[in-house]
Amino acid sequence: MQGDLVSYLKKRYEESQTKNYGPGPVITISREYGCPAKLVAQKLSEILTEKKDTAGEKHQWKWYSKEILDESAKQLQLDPSKIKYVFDYEKKGALEDFFSSFQQYYHSDRKIRNTIGKVIRELATQGRAIIVGRGGIAITRDMPKSLHINLQAPLEWRAVRISNHYDLNIEKARAACMDTDKKRQEFRDYFEGKNTDYTWPDMTFNCMTLSVDEIVASIVKMVEVRGFL
Repeated sequence: MQGDLVSYLKKRYEESQTKNYGPGPVITISREYGCPAKLVAQKLSEILTEKKDTAGEKHQWKWYSKEILDESAKQLQLDPSKIKYVFDYEKKGALEDFFSSFQQYYHSDRKIRNTIGKVIRELATQGRAIIVGRGGIAITRDMPKSLHINLQAPLEWRAVRISNHYDLNIEKARAACMDTDKKRQEFRDYFEGKNTDYTWPDMTFNCMTLSVDEIVASIVKMVEVRGFL
């Protein structure tokens, strides 16, 4: 997303006062580590922005990842670096959390995660938003105008991608994939609960056998079928 997030939200709010948008539409993209979620989101936003609605008008779609970190930090009155560990699916140790509690503007992991959820919900409600990760499916599943995408691929395929991208040996890359997948699942469990069927994705794609363009084209078709444009 380019531009100022607050200005964009203000503009979308003003539009909602004159047009009956309703909450959404929103698309969430969850993924296994090593799948090209951000590239899919970027291309998807570009194509949807060029599409015309039933009235022949175009509307801007935006995708969000790092912007969620920045806006959450702003609402908490913290520097983004102070809450980045939550976005990296890490947790404070008990001792570190104890000493942090004496600092000004201290916020627990729970408070930070709840703020992340609030920001995602606000973006989704404003509409024409593509949310990458961050438990977006659990936070927006109840919205009628929502579509939930999941990107998967075999572990070895993902490990090779991570190995090449970060210059790691294949064993470390494989371990990174499994560790990050586990942490992401724990993050999603915070919002959706464990062992629930409520947040199954609507569409799942195999990134090993499908190109980014093929995945995006399929999502665009579903967006059109669902009447989200």
